[in-house]
Amino acid sequence: MGDHTISEVHPLVNEPPSIAIDNQTCNDDSFSMTMTAIAEQQQKEDSFSSQILSLQHFPLPNYCRERRQSVSAESFNPDNTSTLHFTQYPKTSHQRARIDAAIANNFLFRSLDQDLRQHVVDTMAEKRIPNGTVVVQQGSIGDFYYIIEEGTFECYIEDQPDMDNAADGKSTAKVHHRHVASYGSGGSFGELALMYNAPRAATVVATSDAVVWVLDRVTFRSLLQESMARKRHMYDGFLAHIPIFQSLSLYGRHKIADALESVHFDDKDVVMHEGDSGHNFYLIEDGVALCYKKSSDGSLVQVNKLGKGDYFGELAMLYENPRAATVVADGILKCVTLNKGAFNRLLGPVIDVLQCNSKNYQDLNDA
Repeated sequence: MGDHTISEVHPLVNEPPSIAIDNQTCNDDSFSMTMTAIAEQQQKEDSFSSQILSLQHFPLPNYCRERRQSVSAESFNPDNTSTLHFTQYPKTSHQRARIDAAIANNFLFRSLDQDLRQHVVDTMAEKRIPNGTVVVQQGSIGDFYYIIEEGTFECYIEDQPDMDNAADGKSTAKVHHRHVASYGSGGSFGELALMYNAPRAATVVATSDAVVWVLDRVTFRSLLQESMARKRHMYDGFLAHIPIFQSLSLYGRHKIADALESVHFDDKDVVMHEGDSGHNFYLIEDGVALCYKKSSDGSLVQVNKLGKGDYFGELAMLYENPRAATVVADGILKCVTLNKGAFNRLLGPVIDVLQCNSKNYQDLNDA
């Protein structure tokens, strides 16, 4: 590829966030998932085939000259959503589907529930970008995540500059940029900016007139805040009425509520099979589950019936044992789950209770 003439960055990169928030701060460890994901993303980008480009005129955009090159993030109070105001932007069903498909496999959005993902789609704003625009500049502070509706973009990483010695004895730096990725319709870039305002790791340039959907960091993190507050409100009372959690503090229940994931099963759906390895602990939020064990002749025999507030699946979490029974939904069944990592991390204070109660499974094994 040849040299590029690249225009100054357009105003879309320094627009203010589309919401208003308060200034309260709190312990924000619900966002501590980032470092591993960042490393994985950087390794992925470094694996792209590269070529050296000689880019003589690659101006830094003015908006970042006075900004401090540090890694930080806003603090939010997950229990306070009274001052959050989100702007929603209309989209066609085709546009919504394209955005949803773009975020479906992105590490930042993969674990979001459907409602929260739809809120993310709603708050993304449309921006038009002329050909040649430097949308993201390596080393500048990032605030936005981009999904491409139309157009093409190229991604470069700046290598160490070469020093050219002129005849008059003066040395000039010749900057090289390594091409690492190309993006087209349905592609996305800049997601790490949603976590904190760290310097951008690469430069992204529009190579055609383009239309993108933009999400800013404050909106994204505030959507997570609102979701956490909603989950805490929804699940705190539920957890408080389950005997094994009654000894926990409000803070302890909040931490569990933040980690719960909602799952739904239709009538006769099998939640787990006897003998399978287990990776989730289940709490019944609503509905009925029937527990079965195989008899000597291979037929299934019902050994237990579970309802709202009951739990199952803890044996595999506690002892690495296979599932002790087959669990089937009797009608519509709504559960919340904890994966194994969250179970071990958050349920330490109630492990003894769970181990004492696990003797119930002995009855199943003897049935």
